[in-house]
This record gives sequence, C-alpha cells and structure tokens, in this order.
Amino acid sequence: MSIGLLKHALRKLKSDRGKLAAVGKRTPKQFNRWFKWLSPGLLVKRWLVISAIGVVLTALGLAIWIKLTPIYRLIEFVSAVLGTITNTVPSYVSGPFALALGLFLIFWGQTRTVGSITEALQPDSDRELVDVLLAHRRLNRGPKIVAIGGGTGLSTLLRGLKHYSANITAIVTVADDGGSSGRLRREIGVLPPGDIRNCIAALADEEKLLTELFQYRFQAGDGLSGHSFGNLFLTAMTEIAGDLEKAIAASSQVLAVRGKVLPATLSDVSLWAELADGRLIQGESNITKAKGQIRQIGCHPTDPPALPAAIRAIEEADYIIIGPGSLYTSVIPNLLVPRIREAIANAKVPRIYVCNIMTQPGETEGYTVAEHIRAIDRVCGKRVFDAVLVQRQSPSPQSLLRYAQENCYPVFLDREEVTNLGCRVVLANVMDEDEETGYVRHDPHRLARVLLRWYGGR
Repeated sequence: MSIGLLKHALRKLKSDRGKLAAVGKRTPKQFNRWFKWLSPGLLVKRWLVISAIGVVLTALGLAIWIKLTPIYRLIEFVSAVLGTITNTVPSYVSGPFALALGLFLIFWGQTRTVGSITEALQPDSDRELVDVLLAHRRLNRGPKIVAIGGGTGLSTLLRGLKHYSANITAIVTVADDGGSSGRLRREIGVLPPGDIRNCIAALADEEKLLTELFQYRFQAGDGLSGHSFGNLFLTAMTEIAGDLEKAIAASSQVLAVRGKVLPATLSDVSLWAELADGRLIQGESNITKAKGQIRQIGCHPTDPPALPAAIRAIEEADYIIIGPGSLYTSVIPNLLVPRIREAIANAKVPRIYVCNIMTQPGETEGYTVAEHIRAIDRVCGKRVFDAVLVQRQSPSPQSLLRYAQENCYPVFLDREEVTNLGCRVVLANVMDEDEETGYVRHDPHRLARVLLRWYGGR
C-alpha cells in the first residue's frame, strides 16, 4: 500500500513539475517583452519619466493655485480610509498587496497601450513594437556605407547590407542602354532606370512584394511588351518630379526604402570601348556582345559632372564598397566620372573591392584577381581601394562544367601579384550556388556579414 502511495506521489510531483515548467516557458517570454522596454537607446523611458513628472507638477500647480480648499475633504477622506485599512489589515499584508496591485495595473496598462499602438501601426505584422524600435535604433546607429556599382551585383550587396545599417548610399551607373531601360532612354529621353530600380527594390522593407512588382515585365500590349513596371514607374516619377534624383527620392519615401539610391551623374552618358583587335564599340550593351578583349574604355561626354549628393556621401562615408558586378559595364562606368574617383581616392576610410566569382565573356575572359585590380587602376590612374574580397572555394564540378560551356571560369587568385600591387586579400566563402541551374552568385547575407566583420576589424 505504501509503495502504491509513493508511486502516486511521484507521478503527482512529476505532473506538477511539468505544469510549472510550462508556466515558466510562457512567463519569461512576457517578462522579456516588458523588460525590452528598459533597453538603452529606445528614447522611450526618458519621455515616460518626463510625462510622469509633468503629471505630478500639473497636479501640484493646480493644488497651489486653488489653495487646496476644494480637496481638503478629499484628502481627509483618503487619510481616514487608509487609516482604517492599516488598522484592520496588518501593514505587512496591505503594503505588499497595494504595491503588487499598482505594479500589475502599470504593466497591464502599458501592455494594452503598446498593443493598441502596434495594432494601429503594424496591423498585419507579427513583430512586437519594441522589437521594431530596437531594430530601428540599431540600424540608425550603423556605419555610413557607400556602395558603388550597378547591375544585379550591387542590388545583391544592398539586400544584405540593409540588415546592418540604415545609413547606406548606393551610387549607381546610368550607362545602361539595353532592354527596357534602353528603349525608354531612346524613346522618352530619360536616364536608364533599370539598375536604380533593382537597388530601390533591394533596399525596400517589403522587399519580396516590391521585387515582384518592380521586376514584373509586361508580356503583351502594344509598346508595353518587354517593359518592367519599375522602369515605367521611375520614368513617370521623373516626369512628375523634374529629374531622376528627385524621382528616386520621392519613390524611396513611398516605398519605405532603407538608405538612399543616387545616380553617379545626371548626364546622358554612353560608353565606348576599344578592343585589342582595333574595333571601337559604341554603347554599353554592344561591348559585351562584341566578344573581344577590352583594351580601353571611356564615355561620352568625356568628363561627366558628378551628382553633388554622391560626392557628399563619399566624403561623409565610414566605409566604401566597390562592386560586385560586371567590371567594364557596371563598376568602371561610375569611376569614369572624375570627381567620384577622386573622392574615393582621397577618402581616409576603409575601402574594399568585391571581386566577381566567375569571369565574364566579352569583358573579363581569362582575367585573374590582379587583372581586375589593374583594369580599375588604369581608369583611375591610382589605387582607390585598400583590399579585395575574393571567394575562397570553387563552385561544384557540375557548375564548373555548366559555366565552361559558356567559356566562363572561376577568377583565379594570383595572391603574389595582388600583394605586389599593394592590395590586401580578404578570403571568404560568400557564394550562393543554385543546385538546379548551376548558377553561382554572391550570397547577400554572407557577403554583408564578411564585409562588416572586416570593417569592424579595421
């Protein structure tokens, strides 16, 4: 009989312990949410304290003004009630009870208030308001980062960087003359919006939905077929705002973009390239199609004026990142703007170039890392970055075979040559490989993490 009672007691104890553990799992989560409001830097506690002081001073001032005459009896009544309670219930019971009740009402009122505000500001979000505020403060305290480039490479980089800082400025080339951007450029006379569209979508908070919307291409319609919605949107905003810079700023406000996107110049820039076989190729889209070895590259007009806001962003930057992207048609076109390359060269902050993972036919066939650096040096006439980020591991054999059919190969790291050029090498695995298609790209989150780690080490 005693053994049976002992078993029953053990089962009961185990059941009670399980219930306590379940309550323990729920309780800390609620308390953690409350105590998050005590985190430094939220700019909430100081205003609550100031509000409380204001209430006390208001009540005190009102009482002094009316000489307390209307509330004498109220004070006497409250004193009598409190005296009765303390005489009836011991102070060691009534005191803690009143304290606990007051704290409960404060926490309950604050929770319901915050819940109502969260529901109004974020009706469809699962995130707590305190988490949003903490993230907002953390991102606003992030370094001032300037990312320079174009194409899909720059938008990939921005997609990762926006999780570390809200102080991002993307400086984008406007030399594109192919596809939807080229058509709008020729037919309407606007600067090509394609690369800018990609960057805005990448920096937007609602990235997935905006990317789908901005990248949507019309499949039918007279004159609409082939155009992307984002290009048409920016073109319309340019007509309304007066120029592309104002159109980007207005679009960024509407789309809640985290950071800024700026064109390198507002001039109508067109690229030209001289190939090793003597051919002179006009137009950005024709350079890659020419399938030749580029000996020299330039633009018309020869010295396009830089956007003042872009120069200001470079001068105020804490960190400058160049690339990734097509070397001659995405990265270098920004450096053909004299004041931009001079501002980068004169910057006293960490500067890094993100080298491509694979060579590109028609641009960098057979190029090593050192040859990428030399190509940039030739255009700038001097070194404009301190280090180069290189992918550590090669793609899988399946991807290598797929790329070999297009005459593409991994960019070889000739470390000794790079060192002789006075450039530091940062090796890291920042590659994302699509198992189905075999394509390799920079992984935005790994890339941003490595870049910020290097910056922190500097």
